[in-house]
Amino acid sequence: MSQTDMTKNDELNRYLFDDKHARGELVQLSKSYQSIISNHDYPLSVRLLLGELLAATCLLTATLKFEGEITVQLQGDGPVGYMSVNGDNNQQMRGIAKLSQAHIPSTVTRLHDLMGKGTMVITIRPTQGEPYQGVVALEQPTLADCLAHYFEVSEQIPTKIWLFSDDDKQQVAGSLVQLLPDGDGSIENKDKQQDDFDHLTQLTNTIKADEIFTLEAQALLYRLYHQEKVSLFEPQVVSYQCGCSSDKCLAAISQVEPTEISAILAEQGKISMTCEYCLTTYDFYSDDLKSFTSKQVH
Repeated sequence: MSQTDMTKNDELNRYLFDDKHARGELVQLSKSYQSIISNHDYPLSVRLLLGELLAATCLLTATLKFEGEITVQLQGDGPVGYMSVNGDNNQQMRGIAKLSQAHIPSTVTRLHDLMGKGTMVITIRPTQGEPYQGVVALEQPTLADCLAHYFEVSEQIPTKIWLFSDDDKQQVAGSLVQLLPDGDGSIENKDKQQDDFDHLTQLTNTIKADEIFTLEAQALLYRLYHQEKVSLFEPQVVSYQCGCSSDKCLAAISQVEPTEISAILAEQGKISMTCEYCLTTYDFYSDDLKSFTSKQVH
């Protein structure tokens, strides 16, 4: 496979370090990222951060051991008030950013400068079972550091994440190394596991942006870990999936009082709903909404 061919694939690769009680992930994205930003006129720094958040959410979604979805939200009092990426266990992703000010200079690139004082909210919704939510302050210098801190605080699992976002190539990528606790819980065993984790993170720290954007997964993993025993699983395709539909819009309209629906139709001739993710607009006219307006009490 050539380097240019690789960039056509949006893939997540999972792998295990056989004798290190650790696992890793590698995600390389182009089309899904381009689909998320294509309909929005985001400033450069916002596109880059949204790309990092997309790659990060893919990595987190891959940690789900059940069917369901995960949403990673950044909320703050800076120029970017809100940013969110949602994905499921099938790696179907969507994302959005909402700005608090119209113009953000290209020199404003750091996480704190963009988000201000804020939080990261990670919400996991399994198909079966109760949802779970974790919150961590955006107090680390980068999004990757904030995610590592989240795992340290909420999961108590040593985790390291690397994120890459390139606007010229319109590609994003990320890698994750996570310790898998094992053994008798003795101090010696814990020290050995920590040493293994530190060793793997040092190896992964040598990733270069041009490598993760151009090399296919096997070649990159061999470059990083050729002295390790690594088991690579079948890759999972990552895709953009907005999820909006006419039926979902009608379901939302059905919650509105019939008299209000009639009033809007009388004034505007239709009810329009625009998806905030893909900016598709759905128009509904009186004939489309008869079943709702007929509920009025005369």
